[in-house]
Amino acid sequence: MRDKYLTVTGVSEGYYIEKRSKFYAFLHHVESADEVQALHREYKKKYYDARHVCYAYRIGAEGEAFRANDDGEPSSTAGRPILGALLSADITDAVIFVIRYYGGVNLGTGGLIVAYREAATLAVDDARSHSSLEERFVEEQITYTFSYPQMNAVMKIVKDMEPRIVAQDFQTTCSITLSIRRSLMPQLKARLEALAFA
Repeated sequence: MRDKYLTVTGVSEGYYIEKRSKFYAFLHHVESADEVQALHREYKKKYYDARHVCYAYRIGAEGEAFRANDDGEPSSTAGRPILGALLSADITDAVIFVIRYYGGVNLGTGGLIVAYREAATLAVDDARSHSSLEERFVEEQITYTFSYPQMNAVMKIVKDMEPRIVAQDFQTTCSITLSIRRSLMPQLKARLEALAFA
């Protein structure tokens, strides 16, 4: 299981013309299918006069949730090439919309695939050139309960391993909830558990 993934911040754009058809691409950070649908409605409204508003998204650290939408273009000529741009850049928690204004000349399936892929790739390139790509980590949480005399030992582990403190309660019984990168969790657990025998 990966605990590191690449996503995007802000909005990046791409623009491509093929035989007078114009393709406007927009790359956004998203974390749910609902966010994608809300953005899709906004683009449909904003570009109401466009022939097609196609998109593809990947969500989750492994890109496990994904979808490609052709919005009336011939099957797999729009959504799939857009998804291909996300896959080849290994970006997740992201969506790319490509809005097409028809230029009066049919591009054929091959031409459409190239045009949608090119527009989407230009949006990814825009994100790369503006340092909008961001590496993130998958985190796991642990809650550890301990007695007050162990406070210094627990805080030394927190200082050494630098997990995020999610919650802490230092009443009669002390407890602390920590969040840390998935690959470091076994080490954090082992160090905390070792305190019981110290």
